[in-house]
Amino acid sequence: MATPLGQIFHVYSRLGFGISYAKAKLLSQKTLNEIINGLIVTSSTGTYLTEIKKEDILLKKEAMDNGMTPKEYQKLIKDKLQELNISWTKKLLNTENVLLEKQTLFWHNHFACRVRHPYLMQELNNIHRKFAFSSFRDMLVEVSKSPAMLIYLNNQQNKKAHPNENFARELMELFTLGRGNYTEQDVQEVARAFTGWGFNKDDGTFEFKEKQHDAGEKTIFTRKGNFGGEDVINMLISNKQTAYFITKKMYKYYVNENVNEERVKQLADFYYQNQYNTGALIKKIFTSTWFYDAENMGCNIKSPVDYLIGLSRQFSISYSNYDVLFKLQRVLGQQLFYPPNVAGWPGGKTYIDSTTLVLRMKLPSLILNNGEVEIADKIDDPDDQKKEEVLENKKFGTTVNWGVIIEENKNLDLDKLLKVYLLKSPSQKITDKIKSDPSLGVKEMILKIVSLPEYNLA
Repeated sequence: MATPLGQIFHVYSRLGFGISYAKAKLLSQKTLNEIINGLIVTSSTGTYLTEIKKEDILLKKEAMDNGMTPKEYQKLIKDKLQELNISWTKKLLNTENVLLEKQTLFWHNHFACRVRHPYLMQELNNIHRKFAFSSFRDMLVEVSKSPAMLIYLNNQQNKKAHPNENFARELMELFTLGRGNYTEQDVQEVARAFTGWGFNKDDGTFEFKEKQHDAGEKTIFTRKGNFGGEDVINMLISNKQTAYFITKKMYKYYVNENVNEERVKQLADFYYQNQYNTGALIKKIFTSTWFYDAENMGCNIKSPVDYLIGLSRQFSISYSNYDVLFKLQRVLGQQLFYPPNVAGWPGGKTYIDSTTLVLRMKLPSLILNNGEVEIADKIDDPDDQKKEEVLENKKFGTTVNWGVIIEENKNLDLDKLLKVYLLKSPSQKITDKIKSDPSLGVKEMILKIVSLPEYNLA
C-alpha cells in the first residue's frame, strides 16, 4: 500500500531533518513500515567523529613547556572546538544515517557536557553514537566513565576523604530518576559509591583508583551494602522511574512537547520490559498509529540545529564557508558542544523570542540567495568573546541548484507547495495574500512559504 506524502514528510521531520518533494514521491510507493524499517536499517551503523586527534591537543603543562603562551593555548582549544562543531555539522548535512544523527543529538542534550578538551568531547559524542539504539544501561556506564563527564561534574575530585556530590546529584536528577525521586542522603551515599572513579591524564582512559574509593557500608534507596558505582547504576536501572523519565523526554523530542501521560506510561513499561532497548522504543513510537494523528503533526518547534540542517538538506545547499553555520547556531541559541549548563537546552518555546523568530523568517531567503545578514548575538559567547559581537555583512557563500528545485515542483500550485514545505498550514488570510500576487513563480512561492512562521514547526 502506498504511503501518503503527508506521513512521509511527518516521519522525516522527526526521524531525520526533512525530505525533498522528489525523494518523498519516490518513497511514497513503499509502505509506511518499509520506510521506517529502511530508516532504522540505514542508521543501525554509522561512523564516529574523528576530526580531533589525541595528539592535536597538548596538555597545558606540555604546551607551556614548549613555549606556548596561555593566550595561544586558549586559542588552540577554541579553534579545535570549532573544528569539532563544524565536523559534526558537515556530517549532519550529508549523512544518510539521519536517524542515528537525530538520536545522537538527543543523547548529546540529555548528557549535556561542556569542557575545554576537544578530544574528550569528541569521545563522549562517539559514546552517544555507539550506544544510540542499544542498552541505556550500557550507555550510562560508559558516559559515567568518560573523562569529559568526570571532569565536567567534578568526579575526578570525588575522593574518600572529601566526597564531591556533583556527579551523584546530576546522575539522579538529570540522567535517570528526575527531581523529587531521591533524598539528600541518597546523594551523599551515591557520591561515596563513585569515589575513586577517575581517568589517566596521560592517555585519557578510565581508571578506578582504589585507594581513593570509600569501601565502607552505604545506605542507598533504603538498601544497605558495600556499593560501588556500577551497583548504583544497576539500582537506577531497576527503578521503573528511570524508564519513565527517559521515555517522557524521548516522547517530547519525537512526538509532542505536550505529553500524553497514558501513552508515556505504556511506552515506559515497554522500555523497562525490553531492558532499556532504545532502538525498540523508537520503533514502537514510529509504528504506533497515534504518532500520525493530526495533533502530533507540525506541533513541535524545530531546534536551531534541526532548523538549519533541515533547510540545508531540503534544498541541497552547499556552503563555501561552514563558519557561518557555527555562528548561526550560537545566535539562534543552540551551538553543538556548547550546552548552556548540565541540564542542556530546554527546547520548545525557549528557542523562540522576538529576535530569533525574526531571524528565522529572514534566513531562508538570505541563505537560498547567498544574501547578507546582520544580527546581534543574543547569548553569552562560549569563549568569553564580546557578547555584542555582530554577524555584519556576512555573505553566506551558498550554492543552490534552483533549476532542479523548480523542475521537481513545477506542476505544483500554491496549495500543494504548502503541503510539501509545511506540516502545519498557515491561516487562510496568509494563503490568500500570497495568492493575490499572480506574478509569483515557483521559486518566489517557495521562498515565501519557507519564510513563514509555520516553517519552524516539525
